[in-house]
Amino acid sequence: MGLPEVKITFTSKANTAMKRSEQGVVLLVLEDTTSSVAATVTEYKGFENIVDKDWTPENYDLIEKTFLGSPSKVIIVRRGVAAENPIADVLAKVKNKRFNYLAVPGADTADTTALTTWIKARRDTEDKTVKAVLANQKADHEGVVNFTTEKIMVGEKEYTAAQYTGRIAGILAGIPFTESATYFVLDEVTGIEEKEDPNAAIDNGELILVDDGEKFKIGRGVNSLTTLTAGKNKEWQKIKIVEIFDMVKDDVRDTFNNKYVGKVPNIYDNQLLFVIEVNNYFKLLQDEQILDNKADNKSWIDIEALRAAWKEIGSPYADLEDDKLKEMSFGSTVFLSGAIKAVDATEDLQFKITA
Repeated sequence: MGLPEVKITFTSKANTAMKRSEQGVVLLVLEDTTSSVAATVTEYKGFENIVDKDWTPENYDLIEKTFLGSPSKVIIVRRGVAAENPIADVLAKVKNKRFNYLAVPGADTADTTALTTWIKARRDTEDKTVKAVLANQKADHEGVVNFTTEKIMVGEKEYTAAQYTGRIAGILAGIPFTESATYFVLDEVTGIEEKEDPNAAIDNGELILVDDGEKFKIGRGVNSLTTLTAGKNKEWQKIKIVEIFDMVKDDVRDTFNNKYVGKVPNIYDNQLLFVIEVNNYFKLLQDEQILDNKADNKSWIDIEALRAAWKEIGSPYADLEDDKLKEMSFGSTVFLSGAIKAVDATEDLQFKITA
């Protein structure tokens, strides 16, 4: 069944997790008519590869700001005139592109609404791990970062929140798993429109810039999620934690798709071998301090889901004891569950001193 290859794949993914976390990809959509061809898609691995005459001065500046965050790659979509190229058509051209953060600095209200719907559908329905940085969009979703700081000054030039979404996306794409965006310093910024109540803004799911008297930095690395549920607790509000969840999901799914689907008989022994390798992968992530080494990070065969599947077709297997049932594979489906605890960055201090 090729188990050694699966083990090697998981080991490689775990060992490169730290490196990969610093090499996120930004998808940047720019309204630009420098080229006569609308909605072209070009990938760049460094700002030095950008030719200024290929873009308007404004967009050239926004591209440079995006690369300041050190993403491994920026995929730029030249939208052309927005009125002639609906955002839905633009998104259709990049549906199969793999990226971490999407930013559309020129997005209007209608675009922002459509982008939010698209990101939610991609994550909730299609199970993709894409995210977006949007301006002033209370999406209430872990896949959307709601950036709301306005009147951002860089020297004498002023930027809106929308214009700075690429810069924020670049930052988020380049931060390693051992760090968070909280208190990330934007050295180029010289002024902002400060929030009257920064704490209330953050609690409202807003990613904001704050002035500490010496420098301008991100207040706290949060996404727009504010409505908590049993399936999405407070952890899901942190950008860093969602990044880890997304990486684990991609690694497990990609390995299963590439090494198991269509290649391995669906029997209990093979399922168990895959579970063992997933758990070994979790152990390696614990060693990297990506997952909490004090938590029980494990996967297992989902007996309840398996029993429900047999029960739905009226099979007597549904009445078997757990130990017997777990060995009865169901068609081509592998039913697994798991639990992990991602490690957050140090951000808060409570220090009581008694004199």
